[in-house]
Amino acid sequence: MSCVMPRALPKQPCVYFMGSAPNGVLYVGVTSDLPGRVAVHKQDLREGFTKRYGVHRLVYYEMHETMDDAIRRETQIKKWKRAWKVRLIQQMNPEWRDLFDETWGAIEDGPADRERFRR
Repeated sequence: MSCVMPRALPKQPCVYFMGSAPNGVLYVGVTSDLPGRVAVHKQDLREGFTKRYGVHRLVYYEMHETMDDAIRRETQIKKWKRAWKVRLIQQMNPEWRDLFDETWGAIEDGPADRERFRR
């Protein structure tokens, strides 16, 4: 069994989804520090939706060039039907794995990303 070190991401604007479980509660957010923001969610360091509903699994993310772009995309996605959000997650991460490596504090590629990079 081989072990691949997850890549640490530099600070970059992104939109991300936290999920409680496959097809469970979803939270959509935006940040420029994805590893730090996910750590805050996982440790319940702030009062709010993710703490109240136990939403601790990073299931999807997409990087953007600017924070304005990321905020526009977050706003767009928040207006979507739930089924569209689920489809987006399943394209990147069909197993709904937690993409945050707590040991290293790094974000892993989703299964679809790993397959694309192998080509």
